[in-house]
Amino acid sequence: MSAGTPALATRGLVVGHGDRRILEVDDLELPLGAWWAVLGPNGCGKTTLLDTIAGRKAALSGSVFIDGHSMTAAPRRARSALGVVLPPDVLPPRLTLRECLAVFCAAHGRSKPAADVEELVGAWGLAGRLDEFVDRSSLGTRQKLAVLLALVSDPKLLVLDESFNGLDPASGIVLKNHLDQRVRGARCSVLLATHALDIVEQHADCALLIDRGRVRARLGRRELEACRGRLDVRLAERLSTVSAP
Repeated sequence: MSAGTPALATRGLVVGHGDRRILEVDDLELPLGAWWAVLGPNGCGKTTLLDTIAGRKAALSGSVFIDGHSMTAAPRRARSALGVVLPPDVLPPRLTLRECLAVFCAAHGRSKPAADVEELVGAWGLAGRLDEFVDRSSLGTRQKLAVLLALVSDPKLLVLDESFNGLDPASGIVLKNHLDQRVRGARCSVLLATHALDIVEQHADCALLIDRGRVRARLGRRELEACRGRLDVRLAERLSTVSAP
């Protein structure tokens, strides 16, 4: 796709169960080389939005495009441009970390992970643990593996749902720096659902505030910088305005 193609675009997206709508999203365009955060209270629709974008949940109507490819009309091309950090509990338990990496690399036509992914393995201290079985690994190790597996395809869009949970502070810093390098180099865009507001304040270019299945506000970089240290207060004010009669 051309340099101006957004990493993610949604059009008229509606998600629900039967006739009940649980999420309605105005059109979104996440440009390549940007980091967006998805914020909101528990049960507001953050995971539903990410699962729909990732093709793990079907929409009632509307379209999702990854790097210009439709998830419905051209799913293989769309998925090839997408990296999704899976929940640690769905990783194959009886494979080793090395085997998981090999399987995911083969699925994307690669003989081995890219050099910077291998650097991340080393930075996380996993090089000596690659022959450990997934079901014998700690939550933090499985979380790191999930991130590595999402990165092996060198995706244009990386989707993370609370994927810093389980990481110790030092490992979290390593991941933030790695993602910053990819984003600032316009290799990919990041879409992160999180409650960790420090990550949003320091790294996000835009934050989407979701409540009751709708995007209620979009906070750009300047607004995020203006409310640094009090983003929680700002979000609470926005939510109280939405909830007011």
